[in-house]
Amino acid sequence: MLLTISTDRQPATDLGYLLHKHPDRCQTFDLSFGQAHVFYPEATDVCCTACLLLDVDPVGLVRGKGDWQGGSADQYVNDRPYVASSLMSVAISQVFGSALAGRSKDRADLVETPMPLTAKIDVLPVRGGEPLLKRFFEPLGYEVESSHHPLDEQFPEWGESVYYSVTLTKTTTVSELLRHLYVLIPVFDHRKHYYVGQDEVEKLLTKAQTWLADHPERELITRRYLTKSPSLVRQALARLAEEETPPIEEENIADLANESVVAKRERSLHEQRIDAVVDVLKEAGAKRILDLGCGEGKLLRQLLSEKQFTEIVGMDVSIRSLEIAHRRLRLDRLPERQRERIRLIHGSLTYRDERLTGFDAAGIVEVIEHLDPQRLAAFERVVFEQARPTTVVLTTPNREFNVMWESLPAGTMRHGDHRFEWTREEFENWSNGVAARFGYIVRFLPVGPEDAAVGSPSQMGIFERSHYDNV
Repeated sequence: MLLTISTDRQPATDLGYLLHKHPDRCQTFDLSFGQAHVFYPEATDVCCTACLLLDVDPVGLVRGKGDWQGGSADQYVNDRPYVASSLMSVAISQVFGSALAGRSKDRADLVETPMPLTAKIDVLPVRGGEPLLKRFFEPLGYEVESSHHPLDEQFPEWGESVYYSVTLTKTTTVSELLRHLYVLIPVFDHRKHYYVGQDEVEKLLTKAQTWLADHPERELITRRYLTKSPSLVRQALARLAEEETPPIEEENIADLANESVVAKRERSLHEQRIDAVVDVLKEAGAKRILDLGCGEGKLLRQLLSEKQFTEIVGMDVSIRSLEIAHRRLRLDRLPERQRERIRLIHGSLTYRDERLTGFDAAGIVEVIEHLDPQRLAAFERVVFEQARPTTVVLTTPNREFNVMWESLPAGTMRHGDHRFEWTREEFENWSNGVAARFGYIVRFLPVGPEDAAVGSPSQMGIFERSHYDNV
């Protein structure tokens, strides 16, 4: 099976930096079910094409952890070595993992840069026909072309097969294209080569969190992705529904802050984290607030529901996340008085930015663990020396608590994009050092259910500027 990705954005060889695969080399990667080969049939400044070719060992696949249905003959006589399926998604994740996560060591400036991309899949089993291709890809902005393959050209009376060659064209980022392919390729096939369990829900929500909640076919996509478990489907759809935010109108701002109208259910860890940050900001008496690394706007929405906060600024390095935040907050539909309270800006937490000065407080929620450790010094100076809000509320995962999640393998971090996760002692040492260097006093609070041995799942540092510092 073959996946090709092409661009004509000049210099087109930038595609190699984004995929972390050099255009002048042919590389081979061992997978549990065979090998993946990456090569570039064309690599010039004008046009560049990268190919991902899977060479599947059908016997090795069956002897592995396959979740095959049917008799023993079906295990060995099937289309798995020749069609794009969940095997291709695994290859994308393992071979193009950095690109999938939106990372580029050498050209970080390109990660969020949309470029004209064309992806071709040979061949894709589409159980639902050509209309399903358009129902799934067109709402995401792709132009879709497909050619249908007969079962056998020598026997036309046998009719058409379920196999298509598919070409997708869109101006987007490489990371977004790969996330769409990772989720949707096995959805068309409607079967997977491995057991579908709880971790598949997390994979789906991680890879599709920026687009699936708003997709008109989200229920069908979710059912097909989680092929054999109605309970997992219900769970995923419920969590996707939480991503949808109702319009924030002036008349219901007070209601949003009233706990009596909140659904009586156990609040997620992220909701508890947001509540804890907002409580600290309110207690600090802050009015002008920064949400640094605001993502898709969950903290911003909660801040907007509090009349105490008169100016709210959300900043993120991802333009795509800011677009989602703008849509989910319904900023274009807010009453004028509410709209004047909030704005979104594009920027990085490792570069000086005069727009961040003069604020009472900043919330930095689960952000620093996404920074490379060598960039922490720049982050510290931007926030604590240059922006210098009176109060900084910062949360980050507590690595010690990871043992409490049975589904998380030992030594694994909670998210594929985390560069590090600190123990409570490591976080406190770093925080105390920051406070000493920049004239702050810091105290610590747990976030989420606390265990006597390993602490809470998240940890919070509350930095307050010292009245006696002369920095």
